[in-house]
Amino acid sequence: MTLTEPTLTPPMAPSPVDMGQIFAAHAERAARIDALRPGNKDRLFDGLKAAGITHVTVTFDGAGDSGQIESIGAWSGDTAVDFPTTEIEYAALTWDNPEVEVRQLSLEDVVEQLAYDFLCDTHGGWENNDGAWGEFCFDAAARCIHLEFNERFTSSELYTHDF
Repeated sequence: MTLTEPTLTPPMAPSPVDMGQIFAAHAERAARIDALRPGNKDRLFDGLKAAGITHVTVTFDGAGDSGQIESIGAWSGDTAVDFPTTEIEYAALTWDNPEVEVRQLSLEDVVEQLAYDFLCDTHGGWENNDGAWGEFCFDAAARCIHLEFNERFTSSELYTHDF
């Protein structure tokens, strides 16, 4: 019998990266962002109501690692209207600063930002691969945001036969 040296490399040293800490920091940041959202929505709905806008529709489409807002329309009842030049406060966290940044954005820009935020929160990666499309309705009277989301996917079915 011949003795041979093991061919497997020894196990790697434990990683100095604390994944638990990374996940905890991410969860804390997400909770801080979530806490800002009700105030942003309230300021938006107040601004829409003051402008006489009853609802806003936002359509989006994406695939192949690219996605975008296709259109944003403001409505007063059944009549399409222009967005006013009104600006409101929008509170956000940026990637490079842990402090809340308050910006002055137009009503239309706040609608767009919230639409992207909600897409990321509920359907992260919506623009990847086969992608998705859909529509938001920002209902100023009910003070709610409704999302209809359509996901595309490639399907494959296997059939086997023995004869």
